[in-house]
Amino acid sequence: MTAGVFSCRMCGACCEGAGGIVVSPEDALRLSRFLDLSLEEFHDRYTEPSGTKRRLVSDGRGRCVLFRDGAGCGVHEAKPAVCKAWPFFRGNLMDPVSLSMAKDFCPGIDRDVPHDVFARAGRDVLAREGLAARDPATEANTLIPDRER
Repeated sequence: MTAGVFSCRMCGACCEGAGGIVVSPEDALRLSRFLDLSLEEFHDRYTEPSGTKRRLVSDGRGRCVLFRDGAGCGVHEAKPAVCKAWPFFRGNLMDPVSLSMAKDFCPGIDRDVPHDVFARAGRDVLAREGLAARDPATEANTLIPDRER
C-alpha cells in the first residue's frame, strides 16, 4: 500500500480477534452487493449489533467470518473501510507505543520506520482513500480523525 511503510503480506493476523471489525452503513451496502445478498440477509448472516454500530461476527476460532483459510479475505475487493485502513488506525498514528505493538504482530509494517514517517504516510493514505470516519455513531472509532489533522 505504502512503499517503505507498509506492504500487506496477506497473513490474516489483522483478521483475528472477536468483535473488532465495525461495518459502516456504506460498508454493509457494498458488501451485501458484492455477496449478492439483500442488506437484511447480509446483516443476518454476517453482522451483529454493538451499541449503535454493527460489527462482523467471528468464526469459532476468533477470526473474521469472511476470512477463508488458504485464500485470505473472502471479500477483499469490497472489504470494510476499517480493513482497508489497516494499519493506519488512530492509535498507531498518534502513539509510538501503539505502533510498536502493531509491528510485533503485523509483518507488513516496516519494523524500522520511525513513528513520524509512519504517521504522515498513514494520514496521507486515509485522506487519499477517503477512509476517515465521519459518523462516530456508526463507523469505527479507529478511523475517527484526531483533532491534530
